[in-house]
Amino acid sequence: MMKIYNTLTRTKETFKPLEPGKVKMYVCGPTVYNYIHIGNSRSTVAFDTIRRYFEYRGYDVNYVSNFTDVDDKIIRTAKEMKVTPVEVAEKFIAAFTEDTRALEVKEATVHPRVMDNIPEIIAFIEVLIEKGYAYESQGDVYYRTEKFEHYGQLSDQSIKDLRIGASERIQEEENLKKESPLDFALWKQAKPEEISWDSPWGAGRPGWHIECSVMATKYLGDTIDIHGGGHDLTFPHHENEIAQSEAKTGHPFAHYWMHNGFVTIGESEEKMSKSLGNFVLVHDMLQTVDAQVLRFLLASSHYRRPIKFSERALEEARINLDKIRVAYKNAQYRMDNAADRLPSDQADVAVFMELEARFVEEMDDDFQADNAMTVIYQFVKELNVYSERPEVSKAVLDQTLVLLEQIMMVFGIKLQAEAMLDDDIQALIDERTQARKDKDFARSDEIRDYLKDQGIILDDTPQGTRWRRA
Repeated sequence: MMKIYNTLTRTKETFKPLEPGKVKMYVCGPTVYNYIHIGNSRSTVAFDTIRRYFEYRGYDVNYVSNFTDVDDKIIRTAKEMKVTPVEVAEKFIAAFTEDTRALEVKEATVHPRVMDNIPEIIAFIEVLIEKGYAYESQGDVYYRTEKFEHYGQLSDQSIKDLRIGASERIQEEENLKKESPLDFALWKQAKPEEISWDSPWGAGRPGWHIECSVMATKYLGDTIDIHGGGHDLTFPHHENEIAQSEAKTGHPFAHYWMHNGFVTIGESEEKMSKSLGNFVLVHDMLQTVDAQVLRFLLASSHYRRPIKFSERALEEARINLDKIRVAYKNAQYRMDNAADRLPSDQADVAVFMELEARFVEEMDDDFQADNAMTVIYQFVKELNVYSERPEVSKAVLDQTLVLLEQIMMVFGIKLQAEAMLDDDIQALIDERTQARKDKDFARSDEIRDYLKDQGIILDDTPQGTRWRRA
């Protein structure tokens, strides 16, 4: 029985999907004005891991994650780069896709974009105006926050306290447009030469919060199972999503609200963010760091806890991942001289099945990845012990290796290497041939060893180097 910590109720609740065997899940995606940093990727990897675990447990997951492709930051970046906001968005959506694929993040079922949903956003706002939850003011449209009875419930704040805070934060000029300083923009009047769309209130563009309400309900329905995002989105973004969505539909927006912890950096352990200038771009890090090591670091901690990012943390992740990889390879190696079956097979398999059950127990408890990793390390220890026996069974190794592969894929870690393409192999052989001509024997040996690890055997002959699959 799966349990999820629900930010809305601040308790762990038994997961009961809207439809048996299915999960409707919406996760706030990036605003595409720059490359993502490690802090951004934490949310992407955390919810990808949660999605993967649901699928491991047999659920069919409809996973929607948006791109915010029109925003003040995108417009500012476009001016700096002397290109259009559309070009900025295209560039960094492509970069996001490249970086997250390297981190083994699965494609969303749908990746909706704001620019593709403008008519739906306008129609959504019109309904809110008709119901009295929104109003037009000097070309802008604002949401009447205090009209929504449950505003502040998600972030556990009172309207009174929020009103005081809003009065302190909002500039006087904007206050003059609003009925209350707590009201927030659904539609923004366009500034000169700024990207815009026609609307009943004049040329403009959507506010940030309305986008996710529209895209979540459009692609998943009025009520969804899970809405996720970073802890920093709890207020005001997710609070505002609830107010907008439930005011329009009259139904609960999401049954479970999930929020991941921050990535912290430095001795002060401050949150990693672009505004603080203390960020590390994933795009840059992947030039020197094994993507699987970075994925392992981000995925193997409980999603609600902060991750302390450092070179030491990366090194610990590499060492722990290597232990798993080595155990897997050693077990694979024993397949060559293993018996088909042995009398002890049933008892031996039972050890690993019991550990898999413990893994499920930990992950069922609000996705306790760190506790689940402890179980995996025990699994690996038992696998090493078994692999060192004088006699081993192919039946046990087959079942155990597949089980370990499946468990590790929950965390986005691929133990079974993909077969290399012939062209890739030949390119490395050509590079090795040139290295030998240049007397760069270290590189020559490195390529030979690498290909051997991939199951490619090289034979040097007077006619040149030939290769074969082991």
